[in-house]
Amino acid sequence: MKQCKSLAKRGYDVTLLVNDSLEDEIIDGVQIVSTCFTPTNRFERMILSRKYIRKKAIEINADIYHLHDPDLLALALHLKKNKKNVVFDSHEDYVLAINEKTWIPKIIRPLVKYLYKVYEKHIIKKIDGAVVCYHWTEERYRGYLDKVRMILNFPVVKDEILLRETDHTKRAVSFAGGISSQWCHKEILQAIGKLDNVRYELAGKLKGKYGEDLQLMEEWKKVNYHGVISYEEVLDKVYSNSSIGMALLDYISQCKGGVGNLSNTKFFEYMYMGLPLVCTDFVLWEEIITEEKCGICVNPHDIEEISKAIHYLLSNPQNAEKMGENGRKAVISKYNWQSQEIKLFELYDELV
Repeated sequence: MKQCKSLAKRGYDVTLLVNDSLEDEIIDGVQIVSTCFTPTNRFERMILSRKYIRKKAIEINADIYHLHDPDLLALALHLKKNKKNVVFDSHEDYVLAINEKTWIPKIIRPLVKYLYKVYEKHIIKKIDGAVVCYHWTEERYRGYLDKVRMILNFPVVKDEILLRETDHTKRAVSFAGGISSQWCHKEILQAIGKLDNVRYELAGKLKGKYGEDLQLMEEWKKVNYHGVISYEEVLDKVYSNSSIGMALLDYISQCKGGVGNLSNTKFFEYMYMGLPLVCTDFVLWEEIITEEKCGICVNPHDIEEISKAIHYLLSNPQNAEKMGENGRKAVISKYNWQSQEIKLFELYDELV
């Protein structure tokens, strides 16, 4: 929606096509059109939903089609036959992402990965442009496509957010988003378990065995769990009641081990909120933390190191406040969506 709003503001007539059964509506100049089909499982989403998207997409008869899902790559070929401009937006490096897909049997993941890479290359070579969020995906795509832009999902700077103040004397750390093992919540709980009077402000959906295991931990008593809440509630109930943002992303495939990536919104969201970070020691993240002096990098599996970082920030609220201010200034000056939408405009202006 962020891209849609920016393009509408630029003067483009923008339609967002979605798979749901809701009424069509216009939000911030963007026409939201429903396919009147809501997939209920993976098969319906990956296979059946295509025909509904394709039918509506053809009816819309746009000049540029911006596809946001690898399931829609087949649609790109159909649109090219009709002489349409097509842009593929790779929100992840889908080749690497296959390594993390637990629903694909581990023994065949290398084969699936190879087949998808060949298929993706075949399609990308035939379309007009691509948007990526990883340096290595950009490098791969540039091998067979000219118009490739790396556009990062940085925060939109708004005055009402900048007016918010953070109380760095609060003895609480926070996280809002996907509650899964890749965000090392068990390690966070074990780390705060070593500290007195520290709370974990947590929002998001507890799913499956991992969610059950978290709730069975002795340290769960230190969690103030908010469940699934709106973004406004996250600001009011989670971030406003904490003094540290936790971004302990594991060394997953999409981070190329210890390299990291800059596509993760959590990292920059904390900076924007004026919260100092305790984050994973990825190379790319550590460069920013060192340059901007806005947090502390740790090994996400080293409980002692995590605990010491939290203890330091809670024990030195003035330093924590300065780090938070540094992070916010960095977002205002460079790590913001306004710096990224320019690249989107350049791509679209070239296509039309």
